[in-house]
Amino acid sequence: MLDTERTCAEADGKKIEGDEGMILTVEKEWLKGRLNNEDMRIADCRYNLGSSEEGFEQYVKDHIPGAVYFHLGKDLSGPVSSHGGRHPLPEIEEFRQTLQDAGIHNQTTIVAYDGGEGSFAARLLWLLHYVGHKNVYVLNGGYNAWTEAGYPIDRAIPEFPKTAFEIKMDENIFASYEEVKKVVDRKNQETVIIDSRESKRYLGLVEPIDKKAGHIPGAINMVWLDGYENGSFKTGADQSKRFTDIDKDKQIIVYCGSGVTATPNYMALKAAGYKHVKLYAGSFSDWISYDENDIETGE
Repeated sequence: MLDTERTCAEADGKKIEGDEGMILTVEKEWLKGRLNNEDMRIADCRYNLGSSEEGFEQYVKDHIPGAVYFHLGKDLSGPVSSHGGRHPLPEIEEFRQTLQDAGIHNQTTIVAYDGGEGSFAARLLWLLHYVGHKNVYVLNGGYNAWTEAGYPIDRAIPEFPKTAFEIKMDENIFASYEEVKKVVDRKNQETVIIDSRESKRYLGLVEPIDKKAGHIPGAINMVWLDGYENGSFKTGADQSKRFTDIDKDKQIIVYCGSGVTATPNYMALKAAGYKHVKLYAGSFSDWISYDENDIETGE
């Protein structure tokens, strides 16, 4: 395992973690100095929701040296069905095989990046946390920051010896539909549901993707993009200020449209020191797949 806690905190002379929070990002300078580390694997997660193969085409064109590619639809999601949302979780055994094929084992340090949006790399980070692998980080600023700095890129597609990866599920960060339904029906005040989408979608003023507009009853709106500034993930202290009105002892469930853009809020809450954070992976697209469920609009 790399000495990540010390080096991440010192990268660029600024602290990335909150006072009690997890370190979840690394800086480009830190990664540049460790490109040849055999105990590390770099994961390219670039993706375009409007063009599913664009990310892979970008990866083939050029990428950070040694990076392997993880496709949101094929590797980080499972087949779409009547329930489960637009990006349901992959079958865990298939995800394990994907990790093993990439040469990832339980002691591997993983650095994930996307174009700079943060959400696609954060999806991989959450999935790895879910299967029990905490030694994973997101590259702050993504590929855009890397190339803008003039750092090395490559076109070679690496191959690594297949490894063995042991799954150790962490169900404490996963919220099922049944759990969310129970919180809503009982108006459970001990659980805070956070809608991570842009405000217009939360309010039900527009809905460009899903068949219904609005939000899950009782949810508050904390837009995931507010966790970033100038293309970089905010510090743990700044993330803590975003959520200052939320009790750190309460259970928190984050969701978005399909379980992708909620993952940066999962990261932000963990960086801010919140211990009890779950992702409703099916998110709003799963909630509305049950016709009997109520939907709220407005504040």
